[in-house]
Amino acid sequence: MPKSTFAISWVLLLFASALLLNACKETTPISENPIDLVNPFIGTGGHGHTYPGATVPFGMVQLSPDTRRDGWDGCSGYHASDSLILGFSHTHLSGTGVSDYADIQLFPVSRRLSYEDKLEKQGKELPADMYAFRKTNESAGPGWYTVQNVQDSAKVELTATPHCGFHSYTFGKGCDKSQMVLDLGYRDVTVANGMRIVNDSVVEGYRFSSGWAKDQKLFFVMAFNQPFRCGGPWKDEFPQDSMVSNLQKVNFDLCSRGSVLIKVGLSAVSIEGARKNLEAEIPGWDFEGTKQKAIDSWKQQLGKIDIEGGTREQQRIFYTALYHTSIVPNLFSDVDGQYRGMDGKIHSAKDPQYTVFSLWDTYRAAHPLYTLIEQKRTGEFIRSFLRMYQDGGRLPVWELAGNETECMIGYHSVSVIADAYMKGLRDFDAELALKAMVHSADMDHFGLEFYKRQGHIGAGDEAESVSKTLEYAYDDWCIAEMAKAMGHDSIAVIFYKRAQYYKNLFDPKTGFFRAKMNGCWQEPFDPREVNFNFTEANAWQYSLAVPQDIEGLITLMGGKDKLEAHLDKLFTAEKATTGREQADITGLIGQYAHGNEPSHHMAWLYNFTDSPWKAQERIRQILNEMYHDQPDGLSGNEDCGQMSAWYVMSAMGLYAVTPGVPEYHVIAPIFPRVVIHLENGKQFEILAPGTDKGKPFPQSAKLNGKRLEGLVIDHKTIMEGGKLEFEMGEAPIPDRTAICFAGGHPRRPTSEIYGPQIAPVPFFVTRSQTFTDTLSVRIASVSAEPGATIRYTQDGSLPTQASPAYARPFEIKENTILQAICVDKSGNVSPVARAEFFKIDPNRKLQLLSKYENQYAAGGDNALIDGLRGPLNFRTGRWQGYQHDMEVVVDLGKPTKVSTVKVGFLQDINSWIWMPREVQFAFSDDGKNFGSIKVVRNTMVADTSDGAIRTEFVMKTGQMPLRYVKIKAVNYGKCPAWHLGAGGNAWIFADEIVVE
Repeated sequence: MPKSTFAISWVLLLFASALLLNACKETTPISENPIDLVNPFIGTGGHGHTYPGATVPFGMVQLSPDTRRDGWDGCSGYHASDSLILGFSHTHLSGTGVSDYADIQLFPVSRRLSYEDKLEKQGKELPADMYAFRKTNESAGPGWYTVQNVQDSAKVELTATPHCGFHSYTFGKGCDKSQMVLDLGYRDVTVANGMRIVNDSVVEGYRFSSGWAKDQKLFFVMAFNQPFRCGGPWKDEFPQDSMVSNLQKVNFDLCSRGSVLIKVGLSAVSIEGARKNLEAEIPGWDFEGTKQKAIDSWKQQLGKIDIEGGTREQQRIFYTALYHTSIVPNLFSDVDGQYRGMDGKIHSAKDPQYTVFSLWDTYRAAHPLYTLIEQKRTGEFIRSFLRMYQDGGRLPVWELAGNETECMIGYHSVSVIADAYMKGLRDFDAELALKAMVHSADMDHFGLEFYKRQGHIGAGDEAESVSKTLEYAYDDWCIAEMAKAMGHDSIAVIFYKRAQYYKNLFDPKTGFFRAKMNGCWQEPFDPREVNFNFTEANAWQYSLAVPQDIEGLITLMGGKDKLEAHLDKLFTAEKATTGREQADITGLIGQYAHGNEPSHHMAWLYNFTDSPWKAQERIRQILNEMYHDQPDGLSGNEDCGQMSAWYVMSAMGLYAVTPGVPEYHVIAPIFPRVVIHLENGKQFEILAPGTDKGKPFPQSAKLNGKRLEGLVIDHKTIMEGGKLEFEMGEAPIPDRTAICFAGGHPRRPTSEIYGPQIAPVPFFVTRSQTFTDTLSVRIASVSAEPGATIRYTQDGSLPTQASPAYARPFEIKENTILQAICVDKSGNVSPVARAEFFKIDPNRKLQLLSKYENQYAAGGDNALIDGLRGPLNFRTGRWQGYQHDMEVVVDLGKPTKVSTVKVGFLQDINSWIWMPREVQFAFSDDGKNFGSIKVVRNTMVADTSDGAIRTEFVMKTGQMPLRYVKIKAVNYGKCPAWHLGAGGNAWIFADEIVVE
């Protein structure tokens, strides 16, 4: 056989052998109680950002230990590598990339721990007045958590109800004092707080804070099972029945040195709401009974899916993943139906209101999973969205505690709504939902105004322009699908058109989606480069982000073979990324990044090629390599259930590549038996005998006794109940007809755009935006349709179908505004492409003595003298970035009388960008011998000044005749100790050098 064929076959044999070896590990039947397999510590190490504490399914309270006050790996408040516990608070986030919560913190004290007891510091020194103890014998399960303090054998046990936390503290025998410390100022900025002593065993109060959620309000009622005296600065003088404000820590001296129970009711509405919640859910003092109710709620929740076989590790991973998908979103309304709305006001609803919607993450797999096992709750989620729209004027993007955080991109609540509607889950006001969806898409923020007008977002218009364009296009398709299904064809036509705007950023030469600057492809281009054109990713990881129109993408790429080749290269490319550091890009297999969401559907796209068996291989590889059952068992942030939902769905062999299409892609599961217990009382069973014992590849499949026709199963078919049976084998079957389980023409996954195809926006191809003599310009379009023409103008006027037709490259000699449209044979006209080109002094040149960072090129080597100035938003790509001193020489071409030299710089300390400490100027006639250095120090902008600030360093020369100007900007150096990036290298961002 040819060498290439032999090499491919050898690689496949090795890959199959690896899968076979994994499949031959010892397997075990499922435990009688899946709850015994859950390990809440999975994800608490590495970058998983989960917490191990007590909660109930989708509950308001997450009662868990705190070990970190800040830092990226302290987002949940806890990290497995820490040895000290700082307290136990009632609210925590699961797997986010931004910190918040850790509210209403309690800490038991039997003696004040010495400073030496706290020397591990966990990255930073602890405040001298902070209590802490070393954790030992730490354990947890669904609904409970316990830990013991090694120093005095004090034991802490925690459990929860939907709105309440329940604490049990047993102090060591040798303790000389029993105290509880309430910290109302822990972690994020406290705006206001207060506490009232109701009697000798009950306190109540509130905490208003500002963090990721800028306006969070939380109320509590706290009851002790024994009397206390108020210690701290107030002692016995703490006024009963009077609210005391602006508290930090309050000490409660306990009468008993043995044990104490504390129950805490929470509410985002009022103290009265917290009291009602507490009275309804924990009326007595039965800690064990409350704990058992929490455990029982988890038994019911985890019993929604049964698995058999697989390794014990796989079972632990699976049920812990199912657990993690069920702890968010969180209940936000009280037992009486009251909740705090997005307008900050109190409202009432007949069904639960929820919070913590990480929709950029969870629309991909978590919410599709909920449409299978949480259908009632899916309706509650959507009705929560609609109340947010009614109360606050917008559907949620990333909502937290009744606040829109404006985090991440898109408006993916429309995906959740459309996916549910298309699957027949319609227990919400669909007309109101469609109105809200269209409203989200028609706003003029985050680049939408450019997207609607231009058919894409340019890099100079808005940061993360490529990612936003692609994700807006998918969301628009969701709107179109739902509008079409509801009979609103006029709305559907508009949004099917917008759903194709992804085509306007596809570069047919490189085969990637790319940023456009001034109507041209932004240069230089490296698909591995992480920059501000993408959201937490690079061009590789967004290269297939068109779930709404895979067939259209395949056409752009040049056919199924090109898609398959692209996927092969994706998974085998060099692992390293270039450009800016992005902590979220983890779990790399080639350039596939499982640790972040844009990659999550990619392996499944092999189902659209003639080698769908490769999906089986890659997905198994990801399941095996990117998850394990230790604290660092997640390859990236858990992201409120998305990372775990991917595992649950993929391990069952089902995945919704395109939420909004009521079907699931199919591969063989990793367990020989999976049973999904549906809310309608039916069950769907998946059988793959031998899949865990050396037979990981499907040979054929039957659905309800009949041969499975294709690679997908309808949602409706699953909901009707039934059985999917695989015949498994030791090796893959490369033949497409066999692997698709059907003869003739197997059914392929659905992903398409209805209605007319758009005429894509043209683009200009030039060497730069500026020129000194003439500039050659080519105009092109991704449209390969015969009969399509490009019409253009050079005088700044809008082109029409009567404008000159582009035929060949041409030259421009003066400042020019070019505009172009594409007209297809059906008469469809694209949005206008616009570019401005500037003729600059041919005598003026720039010599770079230091190299800028490639991801902040701002147009290339002449960017500092091109006459184009950067805006306040550095992410638009107009600023040139240096992570060291910047040194350049400007050659004026001939001796010239110069009065002033100006250099523009940007400061944005939240992005590690500072003004240079000083700028040095030196002048020369010959470019070799420079005169004395003149210095302008930074006295204009303080290094602590927040926000984006632009200023110029100015040197007056007094009409000095000169030809060369040497400019050196001295970097700020290391980020200062008070900064989040303390010790890291600061940036210089420069643009523009003006010589007058």
